[in-house]
Amino acid sequence: MLSANGVTVRFGKRVLFEDVNIRFGKGNCYGIIGANGAGKSTFLKVLSGEIEPSKGDVSIDKGERLSVLKQDHFAFEEYSVIDTVMMGNKELYDIMKEKDNIYAKPDFSEEDGMKAAKLEERFAELDGWNAESDAAMLLNDLGIIPENHYKLMKDIEAKEKVKVLLAQSLFGNPDVLLLDEPTNDLDIKSINWLQEFLMDFENTVIVVSHDRYFLNKVCTHIADVDFGKIKVYPGNYDFWYESSQLALKQAREQNKKKEEKIKELQEFIARFSANASKSKQATSRKKTLEKIELDEIKPSNRKYPYVDFKPDREPGKEILQVKNISKSIEGVKILDKISFDVKQGDKIAFLADNDIAKTVLFQIIAGDIEPDEGELIWGTTITQSYFPKDNNYLFNTDENLTEWLRKYSKDPDETYVRSFLGRMLFSGDEALKQEKVLSGGEKVRCILSKMMLSGANFLIFDEPTNHLDMESITSVNEGMKKFIGNILFTSHDHELTQTVANRIIDIKEDGQVIDREITYNEYLGVE
Repeated sequence: MLSANGVTVRFGKRVLFEDVNIRFGKGNCYGIIGANGAGKSTFLKVLSGEIEPSKGDVSIDKGERLSVLKQDHFAFEEYSVIDTVMMGNKELYDIMKEKDNIYAKPDFSEEDGMKAAKLEERFAELDGWNAESDAAMLLNDLGIIPENHYKLMKDIEAKEKVKVLLAQSLFGNPDVLLLDEPTNDLDIKSINWLQEFLMDFENTVIVVSHDRYFLNKVCTHIADVDFGKIKVYPGNYDFWYESSQLALKQAREQNKKKEEKIKELQEFIARFSANASKSKQATSRKKTLEKIELDEIKPSNRKYPYVDFKPDREPGKEILQVKNISKSIEGVKILDKISFDVKQGDKIAFLADNDIAKTVLFQIIAGDIEPDEGELIWGTTITQSYFPKDNNYLFNTDENLTEWLRKYSKDPDETYVRSFLGRMLFSGDEALKQEKVLSGGEKVRCILSKMMLSGANFLIFDEPTNHLDMESITSVNEGMKKFIGNILFTSHDHELTQTVANRIIDIKEDGQVIDREITYNEYLGVE
């Protein structure tokens, strides 16, 4: 059992959260949610002991082991992959190494023998004889082939290092598991495996994630970081969201009733205060009025952008034909005779064994690069707007945001342009911020403003949810669902892909293209 007892975290005058009291029960999975900067990752670091709270303490039951998903992918470069995984259980790994050192001594003594015997006893208690095979099984399940298990970490690819560190955190059946964004940089198969693993995990899991589908799958509770507090609710993310919206609605309705009561009392006082026969009653009502206080509905720290793509004209019957598109980059074939037609109403999610293939295809469709072979045939009514995965080239001037966005607006009026920035949470002085100081998430919101201004009826999105918080992801998801034109997109957000796409195109490494008019879950074969 892990507990936070009266925990407060302050940075200078800023209080992230205060007087937090939570007991994390065995068999439960807690999803930590909150606006960017609310303190989700900080709270995990407090629980792990990496950060000391300003006040209060964290306690774990005696004999229980806590495991944390490491974020530094280069911390174990000189260790083998299999050793890196087993280091997830530090006590076990230290015993293994100490045993090896003792047995390797040329002058092995009786004292060494007694020490080794004690180590062997503890080694057996920790199930050490199965450690290497258990570590190998985790690696295999995450798609790391046996030939790579004994390579040094510095000799494997970055995407495999992510999986090794995940395996490290899961190794040895920890009593408490802390995971900060565990699905980042994982492929679909690995994410699905992790979901199943956590759903079957019998100990305690505490996880921070922006992946709504993942939170819905694995969480039994939601811990909401807001108003400087952390409050725990039973249920998954969707249950929390619907419950919180209902509670807010009820609070507003309750306030509305009180406002009506106040108005009634004010009218009575105004009407009868000058009437001697009613003055006593008016005084009584005035006292009642003074006692009524509106319940304060605090504005949440969460801010939802308003994403609404409105095409200037509806698309005709002819949309787009992609015919035998091929492209090589630096001598490597990326696309090989890719063909498909886009029909009215299509919102197509693209998958690929190689992420570069999706990006290159979108760059060709957007007109940013030319194919080596093949052609695009556009319908005469189609206008397009493109969201690039790498967007830095769009932000290379000293302009402020209003000046930057005005370049893409048919109406140069500043009030008109700033209204679109306001939708994306750039209000007041924020709209005059210099583009060169923007964060990744702010750049994404700027490009979404640009796309909304375009009035295009054909939208192309290459990973639009990267760098966004959950509130912005939700808004983008809703905007894409409501859009009446065509969309081609790729996204690692499962919920967005499932709720937007009515067609899946999967580009395989061998050049095969799978094209099916089904939902994402149907394509994956999951519920």
